[in-house]
Amino acid sequence: MAKKQQEQVCELCGREVQLLSRHHLVPREEGGRYGAIAELCQPCHSTLHLTFSNRELAILYNTIPALQQAEPLQKYLNWVRSKRLERISNRRGRSRR
Repeated sequence: MAKKQQEQVCELCGREVQLLSRHHLVPREEGGRYGAIAELCQPCHSTLHLTFSNRELAILYNTIPALQQAEPLQKYLNWVRSKRLERISNRRGRSRR
């Protein structure tokens, strides 16, 4: 019998998911290589990097409370909290801020 994976909680949206990814609260490119990290579900992690530049993440949104209160994420967070999805197919554009 297959063992069911234990679900974990995304620090941003609060959903229980099977897999989490490590998000550097200050992006590595902005000096956060050895800094604080947050465990996020893949949809939240992808959405953060689609919504904000690394500079914005480093300066304005370098804590979970700051991210949870960020105006550009409110519609997404309200939407994702009611979903059971594990993956989302966000594609990063070539042009970055």
